[in-house]
Amino acid sequence: MSETDLFLVAIASLVGSFVKSVTGMGYPLIAIPILTLSIGVESAVVVIAIPNFFANLLLNLGVREERRHSRDLPILVVTSILGAVVGTIVLVEAPEEPLLFGLALSVFAFVVQRLRDPELSLDPAATRRWAPLAGSLAGFSHGAVGVSGPIVAMWLHGYRLPKNAYVFSVTALFLASGATQLAVLLASGQYGRDRLIASSIALVATLCMIPVGTHMRSRIGGRTFERMILALLVFSGGSLVLRAFG
Repeated sequence: MSETDLFLVAIASLVGSFVKSVTGMGYPLIAIPILTLSIGVESAVVVIAIPNFFANLLLNLGVREERRHSRDLPILVVTSILGAVVGTIVLVEAPEEPLLFGLALSVFAFVVQRLRDPELSLDPAATRRWAPLAGSLAGFSHGAVGVSGPIVAMWLHGYRLPKNAYVFSVTALFLASGATQLAVLLASGQYGRDRLIASSIALVATLCMIPVGTHMRSRIGGRTFERMILALLVFSGGSLVLRAFG
């Protein structure tokens, strides 16, 4: 990779990890579309996998006391792992455009519905019934295109969790699918010298930015936090469409 490519890796990681530290999601959503322009989608997914894993780990540990407010996490985690295995295999074998378009349409439909009914929430019986499907889809998306944030955010937004409990839940799911994806990538020999150097630069940038974003989250109110999640979903839908066309 060129010096310009590595510079973009650092910038994309700084911006993406800041947003992730505040909202619990957003690093791959922001970084992968930027890096795809210079190093291609497969390399972008591989480079981001390591720093994104550590970002999820640190953020999850930072709000672990909120796990008592979470819901359905065991089944979501297990099914996301299974989905990630299938999705990571698909990353190498199949075109991603159909999944990107379908995911973008789902995001926009969710945002429209949320704006029409801001107080809509999912009851525990419904979430228990559909959690296996939500976890499987999230893991599959993470493995196939490196992005599971839209599915996870849409699903957990309906739980109406407290701010830090939301961050705990989304990072727990990202940890499960991300660790599975990373294991498959390592086992399949996806990390050459250039990708390891780029991942190391991204990891340093991420570790520097996490304390800044975490501090910012502590100063944001619950309603503002929800608006940020919706804005991030709109951005993600647009980036998915652009990525499909690109």
